[in-house]
Amino acid sequence: MVKLVALYKKPANVEEFDDLYFNTHLPLANKMPGVRKVEIARITGTPAGESEYHLMAEVYFDSKEDLQAAMASPEGRASTKNLMSFAKEVASFMIADVEKVPAAANP
Repeated sequence: MVKLVALYKKPANVEEFDDLYFNTHLPLANKMPGVRKVEIARITGTPAGESEYHLMAEVYFDSKEDLQAAMASPEGRASTKNLMSFAKEVASFMIADVEKVPAAANP
């Protein structure tokens, strides 16, 4: 399994960004073929205090090929075009292999 990870820095207008992201972009992204799961995390800080980040999105696919096919699909292109219309300056993207690690037992 792989995931597309998107990190979004705090935008100038958080309310406007959230409206566009959750009401326009996510519905488009969820239509991409091969999407297995989408997780959104609101960044509330770091262990040292404030964070420059606002959101982290993780979009899961069975394989890197499925992710690439989804991004190249009409739905993927529409989702990317929409996102770049309002988040180009605050977004960073990466692809990661997902590995399951057993949780440590609590003593």
